[in-house]
Amino acid sequence: MPWDPASAVISAGVRAEQFITVEDCEKVTRQLLFALEVDGVDYKRLEVSSPGIDRPLRHEKDFERFVGQEIDVTLKAPIGAAAAGQVSATRKKFRGTLERAPSDAGEPGVAAGWQIVWSDAPAVKPGQRVSKKRLPAPLQALGFTLDELKEARLAPIVSFKGRGAKADTESNLD
Repeated sequence: MPWDPASAVISAGVRAEQFITVEDCEKVTRQLLFALEVDGVDYKRLEVSSPGIDRPLRHEKDFERFVGQEIDVTLKAPIGAAAAGQVSATRKKFRGTLERAPSDAGEPGVAAGWQIVWSDAPAVKPGQRVSKKRLPAPLQALGFTLDELKEARLAPIVSFKGRGAKADTESNLD
């Protein structure tokens, strides 16, 4: 049975949703090895790992859990000329912030879809000076449903400044 980190609780009362480290995987491996040996289970290979920094988002609960995080989305079909606007009508891949789309119908019981919000502004390089007069690129949003997705993953954003550097650049290794 796979381990669900969202429902697991560490003995100290802290939820396991914070971070899964290599040391955590090592502890689980040791405990499983001991339990399998005691039970006399014959196994060839044991591998314990976390979903990683680019974990796939497959279910509604995955999307709900990572609202506000940066994700990569690949659509099954291009967005089409009608919805294109400033975006190429043949574009299928997007990277941006995951948000709940506002419900158009406003009917109770009708679930709103999802949207990804992004800016096509080029990333600022470290040490690069940015003019205060420079206007920010406009934000764009694309609404989608889970049926329209080919693939969705957390964007692999890695910071080498340590966990305490900034609260908004936390690792996605949960």
